[in-house]
Amino acid sequence: MTTTSPEGPLLLTQRRIWIIFGALIAGMLLSSLDQTIVSTAMPTIVGQLGGVEHQVWLTTAYLLATTIVMPIYGKFGDVLGRRNLFLVAIALFTIASVGCAFAGDFTQLIVWRAVQGLGGGGLMILSQAIIADIVPASERGKYLGPLGAVFGLSAVGGPLLGGFFVDHLTWQWAFYINIPVGIAAFAIAWFTLKLPNKKATAPIDILGVIFLSAFTTCLIFFTDFGGDSAHGWDAIETWLFGIGMIVAALLFVLVEARAKDPIIPLALFKNPVFINATAIGLTLGLGMFAAIGFVPTFLQMSSGTSAAASGLLMLPMMAGLMGTSIASGIAISRTGKYKMYPILGTIVTAAAMVAMTTLAADTPIWLICVFLFVFGAGLGLIMQVVVLVAQNSVDASMVGTATSTNNYFREVGASLGVAVFGTIFTTRLTGNLTDVFTKAGANAADASNATSTLDPQTLATLPDSVRDGIVTAYADALAPVFWYLLPFVAIAFLLSLFLKKVPLSDVAGLVARGEAIGGEEAEALEAAQRGVSVPSATGSAQTDAEDDALEGSSSSR
Repeated sequence: MTTTSPEGPLLLTQRRIWIIFGALIAGMLLSSLDQTIVSTAMPTIVGQLGGVEHQVWLTTAYLLATTIVMPIYGKFGDVLGRRNLFLVAIALFTIASVGCAFAGDFTQLIVWRAVQGLGGGGLMILSQAIIADIVPASERGKYLGPLGAVFGLSAVGGPLLGGFFVDHLTWQWAFYINIPVGIAAFAIAWFTLKLPNKKATAPIDILGVIFLSAFTTCLIFFTDFGGDSAHGWDAIETWLFGIGMIVAALLFVLVEARAKDPIIPLALFKNPVFINATAIGLTLGLGMFAAIGFVPTFLQMSSGTSAAASGLLMLPMMAGLMGTSIASGIAISRTGKYKMYPILGTIVTAAAMVAMTTLAADTPIWLICVFLFVFGAGLGLIMQVVVLVAQNSVDASMVGTATSTNNYFREVGASLGVAVFGTIFTTRLTGNLTDVFTKAGANAADASNATSTLDPQTLATLPDSVRDGIVTAYADALAPVFWYLLPFVAIAFLLSLFLKKVPLSDVAGLVARGEAIGGEEAEALEAAQRGVSVPSATGSAQTDAEDDALEGSSSSR
């Protein structure tokens, strides 16, 4: 339970909503931009820092940290308010970007990427929860759509910037760019994100946080170690993490059943609509992030394109994602119907993945662009819809918790997808590349060293026969992975068929909780405070609305 600040309810006028929305856009831009810049720069980073056999951790460390903190931000936002948490998330992300830029080795870079994830998780969750606070579910689609489009826009600009930095500057600029963006986002949020503060009246669920974090960490290490050639499924350390995962899960359930204010209330899992929407997100995350994370690497190394060119080749994918994300959001706001979009989205995504299994070194660039456009269009029809459905299925007091839990399971899927399928890709690739260098006359030690330090610049200097062998090695390693991803998209399709339609609420979260006044009342009260009459449809002043709004404000206080 919480208590609101004595300042009285917030006036959610349309002007204030757009101002707050601008702050959220800045935060989302910061978080999403970095992920895509790094994906394009990854081959160069791992080549120069000598970490090709551990390159999956450059992505997994960020996703793991993001996943761990999502439920924390969601619950603490419900309990304490979201403004200060949003500022903390921006600050963490910006400081970590400085650390990444000055990392001296691959281990340091991974550590700072994890710290970035601690901030990035907050930016993602709090943005979606704040939108639910200020906009009714019946109108939220047209706001969630642009938030998804920001991800798409960043995923276009990120690879382009990452490619430019790698080709013309240094990979460190992939992190330098976050510093001014982060400072600007912090300033915008500081001055515009005016939201009520709260105070907790129930104990914070510390044990729940600890056991949930332990479960998430053990799960990721279990899957990563199991698929890693250095450990494998028969290694004792792999199964120690597996046992730790099971123990942490059991302890978490026991703690949550007794906690006065649990970090993830078990009652959520008695809600069939919430369970369905969350399961769709989890299965989609397994395939989506694994595909997005390694496509730029494939384009650079298998197709022989530069980092900048691979960034341009991601443009069709993001165009598809932006287009369908915005269009579906607007359509949902107009009609109130959402069920058809996840169904259609999973079909389109599956078709794109089937096409991607045919990728090879000689696949025409224009055809790759078509595949990526279709893939992005499918994702855009699903991503924001499942969040909206999850938020709409719970009480307004739990909107942050529902948002974070939905995203948490999607990120669990993403972490598993990147760890498992990234390990499959890396293992196959390492073996393929070792064979190429061995056949070219290198001994085992030299072949291993050449494999671990290979980057696009080095590739261009190799003899044609060796270069062709490397290109084929990348194609043979990555393209078949898409077959492993297809079953999860099929599961998401089946879940979408059974997604129950629930009428979308027409009351914003803050209004439902008595922390704000919205709609015509807010407009009338603000006008009254400024001494301005608001004309009605007949042209007379809305004095009745102003009186009602003032009376409501007084009673709320």
